[in-house]
Amino acid sequence: MSLRPIKRLIKAKPTLEGAGVHLRRAFGFGNTSDFDPFLLLDDFRNDIPNDYLAGFPWHPHRGIETITYVLAGTVEHGDSMGNHGAIAAGDIQWMTAGRGIIHQEMPKGDPLGQMHGFQLWANLPSSLKMTPPRYQEVKAVEIPEVTDDDGTMARIVCGKFWGKKGPVDGIAADPIYLDVTVPPGKRKRLPVETSRHAFAYVFAGSGKFCNASGPLAVPTEGVGWADTAPPKEADNRSLVLFDAGDEVEVQAGEDGIRFLLVSGKPLQEPVAWYGPIVMNTQEQLQQAFLELQKGTFLMSQSPEKS
Repeated sequence: MSLRPIKRLIKAKPTLEGAGVHLRRAFGFGNTSDFDPFLLLDDFRNDIPNDYLAGFPWHPHRGIETITYVLAGTVEHGDSMGNHGAIAAGDIQWMTAGRGIIHQEMPKGDPLGQMHGFQLWANLPSSLKMTPPRYQEVKAVEIPEVTDDDGTMARIVCGKFWGKKGPVDGIAADPIYLDVTVPPGKRKRLPVETSRHAFAYVFAGSGKFCNASGPLAVPTEGVGWADTAPPKEADNRSLVLFDAGDEVEVQAGEDGIRFLLVSGKPLQEPVAWYGPIVMNTQEQLQQAFLELQKGTFLMSQSPEKS
């Protein structure tokens, strides 16, 4: 077995999105090739209603899939196909935008004012960019949980892990999306297929993700080796990008550690990206925005196969 070394440790950065929602962006925009097939990860945990209630009013998407995982509060949504509903604590919504959809997402806090969750964007391959849009909505009770002998627990949103299969299926990137909790002081190895890009995002507790030669020893992104001491632990809002291998290892801190562990098969295709639309060429991107201006965005059909 080959332990995946740490490629980068990144702290999520404060960002404003939508109509003024305060969130943290772990990665997204710029060069995301190390995360391929994933494009963006936003952490929208917030306990101040005025920082999130403006929400994400009507906006388009094309060429991607968005995965929304709610931990506290609810996200009310509606779209151009007439769908509407709410994603509650523990629920997942996996939206395949395909050839185009216009939707809105409006966060509502719980009775304590908490609105906690994440949104991940996954790219679609060129062959599926113009596929019909669809939703998969999964309630918390439908997500399988597996607990190992040492108390390590994994919620399996998508993919196969420890003999269980998540409820989300038919996803182009064949992702594995896990919510992992490792008890205090425990050291745990978790399998990740060699062919995949993989990352972990810590959102509770802290711990050490281990390199082949020892505990994590990489400086935060954007800081030179000469003028910093290596961080000793990955804590809340830390993103760990893994290099090649077939296992990751984590040593939980005194309060345990909880993190998303996400992996997918890279598409290795060109990316033309502006805002909520991701295509393969600049011409396709310009065509999408032209259709938005002309009011024909939702009329687009899949190109006929020759």
